[in-house]
Amino acid sequence: MTENKPSLLVLFGGISPEHEVSCRSAAAVLRAVDKEKYRVLPMGLTKEGAWILTQASPEVIEAGAWEHDASSERAVISPDRGIHGIVAEKQGQIHVDCIFPVIHGETGEDGSIQGLFKLAGIPFVGPGISASACAMDKGLTKAVVRGTGVRQAPHAETDRFRLAAGPLQEMQRILDVLGETYPFFVKPACTGSSVGISKVADRKELAEAIKLAASLDHKVIIEKEIRGRELEVAVLGNRDPQASPVGEIRAAAAFYDYDAKYKSSVDQTSIVEDLPEEKLDEIRHDALTVFQALGCRGMSRVDFFLTDEGEVVFNEINTLPGFTSISMYPKLWEAAGVPFTELIDRLVALAMEAAEEEER
Repeated sequence: MTENKPSLLVLFGGISPEHEVSCRSAAAVLRAVDKEKYRVLPMGLTKEGAWILTQASPEVIEAGAWEHDASSERAVISPDRGIHGIVAEKQGQIHVDCIFPVIHGETGEDGSIQGLFKLAGIPFVGPGISASACAMDKGLTKAVVRGTGVRQAPHAETDRFRLAAGPLQEMQRILDVLGETYPFFVKPACTGSSVGISKVADRKELAEAIKLAASLDHKVIIEKEIRGRELEVAVLGNRDPQASPVGEIRAAAAFYDYDAKYKSSVDQTSIVEDLPEEKLDEIRHDALTVFQALGCRGMSRVDFFLTDEGEVVFNEINTLPGFTSISMYPKLWEAAGVPFTELIDRLVALAMEAAEEEER
């Protein structure tokens, strides 16, 4: 390795239910990254929260065996700006020029780990602290989007405290807000990858789904179903972000759940080519509106429904979207003529640009 190579820390794993997805995303990034350009430092967080620096292969990381690889050693990202990187058990201090976090879900994309990067003074890929925290909380996201004019599904919110104080009264309050025209979708407010989401058809299923969602997060979102096509847009950029072609999910399951996103070979994703250009422009415009309203930078994937009546309805935004071999974010940019390796380069450049602007 040459000394002038910038060091790129690829951070994966984590304590959330999306740990395995994160490992798969990291493996894809590690296969695609230009190792002639960067000194690549893979670093994983175990489900118990231990930090491990490793040179395990992408295949070993994807299989989940990286913790016990012969190359692995305990290490941490130091918040000390003088170190500007890692303190490893065997190698000591290692300078890091940029961090590419691929940790989905709790602590990975909710602003927590972004706060550590900020303390350490290390540039990092993806949105910053406040945008990450706001986008991770579906309730806060809806509050911000409400002011943009972008349409979203009718919804109600509840939490563990209100449910514990009066479950029957709280159930009735939710139904008073939404009516009782099913189906509804019930979601934990702060999980990703469709973890803990249920589609419900009656009051009994609603109660069970709320209980499940509340076991994963203190806040729960209940939405009316929007029937229509499931569309996604990848956004890339800082001050002048760009929107990708519009992609479509054709889920074989009742909805595009965790298995459909990361395991199924039946579900299909494609680039939308059968809509008028004006409608595609509207969807891309709404994606950029949401991205900028939340104060995002670097990247995000913005998800919509398109109803049979042609209405565009915002679903949610994902600030650290999946990077697996079947994930939409890299596929959408590939369709736009940006291959995976170049996409990584652009994301790193955007991270460095954002850090330089913050220092001014």
